[in-house]
Order: sequence, then structure tokens, then C-alpha cells
Amino acid sequence: MNETIQLLKNHRSVRDFDTEKEVSEAQIQTIIESALAGPNWINGQQVTVIEVREPERKAALAKAAGNQRWIEEAPVFLVFCMDFYRAKLAAEKNGTGFKIVEDLEAIIVGSTDVGIALGSAVIAAESMGLGIVPIGGLRRNPQTFVDLLNLPEYVFPISGLVVGYPRSVPAQKPRLPIKATLQTEQYDPKTQKEIIDQYDQTISSYMSERTSGQDTSDWSSKIAQFYDTGFAQYEKNSSPTVKNQRFRYK
Repeated sequence: MNETIQLLKNHRSVRDFDTEKEVSEAQIQTIIESALAGPNWINGQQVTVIEVREPERKAALAKAAGNQRWIEEAPVFLVFCMDFYRAKLAAEKNGTGFKIVEDLEAIIVGSTDVGIALGSAVIAAESMGLGIVPIGGLRRNPQTFVDLLNLPEYVFPISGLVVGYPRSVPAQKPRLPIKATLQTEQYDPKTQKEIIDQYDQTISSYMSERTSGQDTSDWSSKIAQFYDTGFAQYEKNSSPTVKNQRFRYK
């Protein structure tokens, strides 16, 4: 196993950061250069990253993301945005229409490009001995991010990334068995229920050990609850803010 694969397979999300250790601007620049060197759709480069260090702004963003204190405690918070503002300027320069933002394809493209960049940023940061945790909770109140980060039209925050030196590193959370997520030639839905039953037991044991028996919840119950009512604030705020940023998909 080479070092890159070992790094990838050793990933942990960190939520406990050393507040006395700074992350340098050179480190952040290297992380972002690495992230944006990855593939992107038609070389449109539909990603912009906002680096946030100012304590009051981090505190406000932490609150908007659901009171995630690690945003405030870590030295750097990176906000990954899908960005079609530059594409809009390209359309204006060349006298063409700008129809992509009228279709759902813009959201798919922008989110995919952000996902690729975010994944590369995670690898780059962890290779430096830094800890990270992605933050999807920013979409609970995305308008706050739009306002505080001065995001122009056609730019929308997809995910954040907290970056800092770990004070402690948690045990690795077990993933679904590879037979659930790697299928050969065609999708086989018949195998999934049995795999989920087994995985629920694995996660329940993991949670019990991690919390000294205080939490024995399993995977399926958490997923079911969140995708039923747990995402209500995202439902309420995310789509309207996307459309406020002038994405007009139907």
C-alpha cells in the first residue's frame, strides 16, 4: 500500500483543534492550489474558496452553521462555493446568452466540481498533518454566508472545511462494506437490506464504545430520521437562497 492510499484510508474528521497552533498562509495556498488542480467540467473552473480567519466572522458563521464551535476554534475556515459568476462575465464578454443557470445542470455541475475540489483539499491538508472536518451545515442558513462573505450573483456556498492542528483524533468510523457500495456491471438492490442490517449492528457497537454506552443508535435510524424531518432547516433556506443568487432552475 503506497503512502497516498494509506492516507486516504486513514481519514478521520477532527472536531477538537489546538487553538495555540496556527496554519500558515503558505499551507492554505498549497492546499487550495492542490484542490483546484483537479478535474472540472469543460475547464469552466466553477469553484471559488473563501478563506476566513477573522474571529468575529468565524463566530457568526459557526452560529449560522448550527453552532458548530470547531469553526470558531480552528484557525482557518474555508468556504467552498460553486461559482458561475466568472462564466456570466465570459458570456457578457462574448455577447452570448447565459442559459446554464436556468437548468438544474448548473447545480449538478457546480456541486460536483466543489466535491472534487473539497476532496483534494482534504487529502492535501491531511498530508501536512492537519486535521479537517467538512461542514455541510452552512446550508442551514446560506443567506448568512452570502451576506457575510459578499458573494455575488451566481455564487452559492456548498460546503465548508475547518482546518487546523488536531488536539485529539477520534477513532475511525466504520464504513459500509465494500459489497454495498461497489457493484459489478449492474446495481443489485437485493443485497442492500441484509447489508444494512449488519451495518446497523456495527455502527451501534461503535457508538456505544465511543460514548461509553450512552448512545447505541444505528446507521439506518439516523439516516431515516434526518431524511424525514431532520433536514427541515435546509429545506426551508437552501433552495430559496440558491434562487436568490439567480439560479433559475425549474
